Amino acid sequence: MKTALLDFRGKTAVITGAGSGIGRALAQALATRGCHLALADINPGNLAETAALAAASGHRVSTHELDVASRELVAAFPNEVMRHHPAIDLLFNNAGVAVGGRFLETTEADFDWLFDINFHGVVRMTRAFLPMLLTRPDAHIVNTASLFGIIAPAGQTHYSASKFAVRGFSDALRHELVGTSVGVSAVCPGGVATAIASSARFSSALSKETISHQLEKSRRLLRKPPAKAAEIILSGVERRRPRILVGADARLGYWLERLMPTTYGSLLKRFEL
Repeated sequence: MKTALLDFRGKTAVITGAGSGIGRALAQALATRGCHLALADINPGNLAETAALAAASGHRVSTHELDVASRELVAAFPNEVMRHHPAIDLLFNNAGVAVGGRFLETTEADFDWLFDINFHGVVRMTRAFLPMLLTRPDAHIVNTASLFGIIAPAGQTHYSASKFAVRGFSDALRHELVGTSVGVSAVCPGGVATAIASSARFSSALSKETISHQLEKSRRLLRKPPAKAAEIILSGVERRRPRILVGADARLGYWLERLMPTTYGSLLKRFEL
């Protein structure tokens, strides 16, 4: 028996990291599908720009300055959202950051900063909104993992650790929610042209030349337009897919890990920083 497609019309979606990149593209694409939006980002200026683009659809849009690394702010966030929207049906945990530098070149503080946003932010947001989602007849949680939550190149110890954690959390949560009205998808994008590299925190041990080289290499790898990534993601959510691979590089990484789970490292030079 086929499961009915998820209908976005009239639903309300919360999106973190909505100020740019995939988050902004998701906001615009959801608005055109008839969705109301609660947009969250740590950068209020970027957030206002996204809201202006999404509001052109005529649907309800609210903006919320939010640091997902703050336990207190996230815990209070559902009540803030409910001041603007009668119900929440969709949660897109999209906010994320990166750290430049290999494991021994970076500090424990760097590792904790990244994990607090990329993983604990996802967990906190899910804990905050899941009780509300469970009251809805058809709800969904969408967690942004990564190609580097499937494969783990050298130079990505921090990022891969956090994104593997997001994927594992999403899979286990989906299993726990079987039989409820809430589905869970883990999104694994490959190289999408966002600002994640240019806004990364770089190790003080790295020279300016090394940082410049890493940024240039990242620019070459991050090519897919965010709007195309958003369309792939929403098509997967519509079909309630548990894992959504975004881009040919993500599909290649998926098969590499399946076929060569412990030996694919030698083939990942193009991804190493």
